[in-house]
Amino acid sequence: MTVFITIPWFLPAYRAGGPIQSIANLVGHFNENIEYSIFCGATDLNCETLEGVVKNEWTAHNAYTQVWYAQSEQISNIICREIERIKPDVLYIVGLFSWHFNIVPLLFCKAPRKIISVRGMLHPGALSQKKFKKRLFLKGLKIIGIAKKVIFHATNDEEKQFIENEFGATAKVIVASNFSKQIQAQQPFAKKENHLTLVTIALISPMKNHLLVLQALQQCTAFIDYNIYGPIKEKAYWQDCLTAITVLPPNIKVTYHGDVQPHLLEKTLSLQHVFIMPSKSENFGHAIVEALGAGKPVITSHNTPWNNLEVNTAGINVNTEVNELANAISFFASQNEVSYNQFTKGAADYAQQHLHTTQIMKEYKRLFFEEI
Repeated sequence: MTVFITIPWFLPAYRAGGPIQSIANLVGHFNENIEYSIFCGATDLNCETLEGVVKNEWTAHNAYTQVWYAQSEQISNIICREIERIKPDVLYIVGLFSWHFNIVPLLFCKAPRKIISVRGMLHPGALSQKKFKKRLFLKGLKIIGIAKKVIFHATNDEEKQFIENEFGATAKVIVASNFSKQIQAQQPFAKKENHLTLVTIALISPMKNHLLVLQALQQCTAFIDYNIYGPIKEKAYWQDCLTAITVLPPNIKVTYHGDVQPHLLEKTLSLQHVFIMPSKSENFGHAIVEALGAGKPVITSHNTPWNNLEVNTAGINVNTEVNELANAISFFASQNEVSYNQFTKGAADYAQQHLHTTQIMKEYKRLFFEEI
């Protein structure tokens, strides 16, 4: 079977989660008797040209996956040409709002099975960003009756409901969760009362709520080191974050490290106490899962699939408001080593209980192969 994937970005050393990480994990886990062709842009999330990749031709990603990094004004023509040449069994379109990588293959390319993977883009929090443009796109898709022509991929039941809210209850939707990179539980990082090391590994954008974390830290009296990793997606938002950093009290230290390379992820997590990312929305949240798997308690919102953290001694779910987030941070800062280590064990146990690779394999077989 051949699967042709269209996605705006597929960075070779990407580390901040999202659809890119989801596709990397997909081709790494679900590959028996499947050949993948990934067609993507030759720029990163800041529209800067990727270095160190072969552009405008197919290049090997692994033994069963080839990638085309498109750097051309004729992207739409090339993508249609390559789909026609390869004649894939499945055309798997990641996203909804890119003309070249979503709309063109959806409307102008042929395949026996077309799948749209919405990847969190229909969550109300996501739709609130650039609202007019997105609503215009969705209206156009409804007018042409796209729901009768494709299968929608949802990564959880909540996302399935978002799809049906937009395209109707008769839309064909298959739920298949994301594969996650497995990280072994680590030895707990030494913990002293009134000291805490926090980390966020994510795209720097309003969706991830870095600024809210910084505002909450203004209320914290413990000694806290906050480490931020990830590419800057929205520079104006990062400037707001930098302004917030300048007014933090002297007991708070913030360090921006840039992106973290995949081979350094486990070492990076090993030097942290708590992972924090109170996202406005996440349809999965790879970085959250990886942190839990490493035995790092997580502070996140209720807007992710990873809830009931506190009752599982795995972290704390908060509403996205400053006081509640500050209280969660202060709770972990106040812990001694004994109480903190209970949460590290709870985080690792929670990850193991919620990742079911065998079941996810069955879900993707249904998504790619079975009639519905």
